[in-house]
Parts: sequence; C-alpha cells; structure tokens
Amino acid sequence: MGLTMKNKYLYITLLSFLGLTAEAQEQLIAQAPRLVVSITIDQLRTDYLENFSPLYGNEGLRRLLSQGKVFTNGSYNFTPVDRASAIASLHTGTSPYYHGITAEEWLDKQTLRPQNCVRDQKIGYSPQFLSTSTISDELKMATNGIAKVFAFAPTADAAILSAGHAADGAAWISNGQWMTTTYYRPLNQWLSGFSRLFQPEADINKSVTDAALKCIEQAGIGNDEKTDLISLTYEAGRQMESYIALDRQIAQLVNGVERTIPRDRVLFVITGTTNREEEEEGNQERFRIPTGTFFINRTANLLNMYLGAVFGSANYVEFCHKNHIYFNHQLLRQKNINLSEISSRSQEFLLQITGVRNVYTANQLLTSDSYLLESIRNGFNIEKCGDLIVDIAPGWKLINENTQEKSMSRSAHVPFPIIIYGAGTKAERIQTPVTVDRIAPAVARAIRIRAPNACVAEPLF
Repeated sequence: MGLTMKNKYLYITLLSFLGLTAEAQEQLIAQAPRLVVSITIDQLRTDYLENFSPLYGNEGLRRLLSQGKVFTNGSYNFTPVDRASAIASLHTGTSPYYHGITAEEWLDKQTLRPQNCVRDQKIGYSPQFLSTSTISDELKMATNGIAKVFAFAPTADAAILSAGHAADGAAWISNGQWMTTTYYRPLNQWLSGFSRLFQPEADINKSVTDAALKCIEQAGIGNDEKTDLISLTYEAGRQMESYIALDRQIAQLVNGVERTIPRDRVLFVITGTTNREEEEEGNQERFRIPTGTFFINRTANLLNMYLGAVFGSANYVEFCHKNHIYFNHQLLRQKNINLSEISSRSQEFLLQITGVRNVYTANQLLTSDSYLLESIRNGFNIEKCGDLIVDIAPGWKLINENTQEKSMSRSAHVPFPIIIYGAGTKAERIQTPVTVDRIAPAVARAIRIRAPNACVAEPLF
C-alpha cells in the first residue's frame, strides 16, 4: 500500500513537472521576435561611425552603440566586394562561390554583354541569379508563407537581393519614383498601392525610413506571433553631415518601430557593406605614393599575340571585363587546345607584366584548398567569372579603354560594425574580427528556423 501511494505521488509530481516544462517551452517559443529589422548601410565604416558619435542624438546611432551588442571589426570572407555581392552574402550566409552574385554586373559568356545581377529579360527584375536561399526564404518556408517579408532600398539590386525569392515584395527608387517588380506573386496590394501613391523625397535614407514605417503601420507587420522581416538599405557618405543625417533616420526608424512593437519583441540587425572609396585623381602622385596604370585591354591584346606565337595565330582571348580575361572556348575545342595548358601559359606570361601582383586561373580556384586563396576563391563563381583573374598591385589604376571601366586596386581592410539591438540583447562591445556570413545563422537561431541552405558558418550570437 505504501509503495502504491509512493508511486502515485511520484506520478503526480512527474505530471506537474511535465506540465510546467511544456508551459515553459510554449512561453519560450512565444517570445521569439515578432519582427526582425535587417539594416544594411552601404559603405558604413566603424571609424567614421565612432569619430562622429559626439554629434549624434540620444535616440539613434548613439543608442545602438551603447545598448546593443557591437562587433567593431566586421569583414567579408571574399574579394572583391561591392554592394550587390555584399547584400547577397549577408542574407544567404555564404559567399559568391555558392550564391552566384559576384558583383552588381558581370559578363554574360553567351552574349559577351554586361549582365546586371537582378535584371530579368522576361519580367524586368528578379532574383533569378541568386542561387541559394536567404534568411527570408527560410522564414517563409518555416511559416508556410504566413510571415510577411518586405524590402526597401535605394537601388534594385539591394532591394531584390535582400528580399530573396519568396518575399511579399521589394521596392526601390528609380528616377524619383518607387519601383517594384511583378516577380513576387501574388502581387501585394499594399505595396502596389504604396508605390503608386507615395513619392520618394530628395533624402533617399528618409524615403527608406518612411516606407518602412508605413509598411509596419499599414501592412500588418508584427501583429501576431509569427516573425515578420523587413530589410532596409541605407547609404552612408564620406562626410560628417551624412552620418549626422543617418543618425536622425535611425532614431526615427527605431522609435517608430518601438511605438508599434515592444522593444523586447523586435530584433534590429545593423551592418555595412565594405568600403569602396576611390582615391582622388592625382592624389597619390601628389604625395609620391607608388602607383601606375594597368590597361587590361592592351594586356589582353599582348596575351593574344603571345598565345598566337605558341599555338598558332588566332583570337584566343575573346573578351576582358573588369580584371577578368575570357578565352574563346569554341576556338580552343576546334584547335584541340587544353584549357589548363593555355591558362597556365597565360598565367606565366601575365606575371611578367609590370603592375601585376598575381594571376589566378579558374582551374586553380576550383581545385586548390590553400587558405591563401580562400578569399579569392570565395568571390569566384565558375558561371560568372573569367578564365583568368588579374590581380594588380595596390594603388594602381585598372583601365579598360574599350569599355571605359576604371577602378583602383586597394587591399587594405576597412572595418565596419555589426550591431545587434533589441529582443533582450545585452549591451556588449566585441573587438574580435568577425565575418558577415555568421549573421544569417544567428538570426535564424533567434527566430527558431533553419539557416539558409548554403550557410555553414557558426552563428554570431
């Protein structure tokens, strides 16, 4: 009898424990953020952000820096980086090697014409070249399409790449108008009406802020326990005034969001793209900094003459775009020339030219496991890049006289911040270098969903 009563009490205690555990688990799930606000600030720099901080108000950037988890030394794990490749990497948690967005535009190997990363010949604009899922795609799948996902940006590439494949809509500014794409189906009625009725202001950052707050207010964002996501892109200039203006927009955004949704139910994720400042014309010569000019089109012509001497006269180099050289693959097949052989001979020849720091072949980047090539390999994609990538010396100008392209080579890393604010995040300042591919899995963990399908990085927090 005593044993039976003892078992009865044990059974009741166990039921009570299980009940409390289930209740605790339910409460834990319910406290996932109702909204994630992902903010990418194009060309944001840690040094500028901190140097101008005495001029900020208390509600914007200063609040994020003092109350958020601040990683001061953010970087990208690939090169080269521009706005499009940066934003695609932020939202997929991987590099161009997998997600395919190597730049804002690349050379289409079929047409030998530049291809914009979000231009779609059938419908105008789409994420058709984005090869992997994004954090917003995973959120849509995890909620069976219930979660609301929107993106607002100054440019089409920033809006569409941050929106992903499954968003409710993306909007950007073009010729003084809000633009959208019919790719996202069914067509969101709120966004369709917004793009027709509202005109962007001269201040692009303010226009993005206003659009985001209208979306939260009018499109039912954050109204239920299913996490929603809004992705925003701002621009940071090089001057003090641009950071002060940016501070005002961040303050307006954060205050506007928190008036609608409690702070502990909103997760703000703020980061930047890499810095792409061009040196002022003549500045390096003025201060006697070693420099030079590398003409990629002239180099391609010299290479073609050299290959003609080796393999017989023909146009082996089909095109050059930026610092990429493309071979005529059809000609190589006709002449039965091995791609690896012609690439290797070309590499040896180009390395002798003044201003060339290194030359990478496609085969080398696809097969080598050297950590020294990791950043170059991560930025490479076999479908979008050339057969040879010419790396010119830092401080040198690269010019293509045929296409009028100009760029400056600069290898120095310019740190930018990653700031996590809200949703119970504790204030912390972390100076350890971190890469942005860790942001997407961190957000996925915070909202209890899978990370994007090509993401293998450890979560940032």
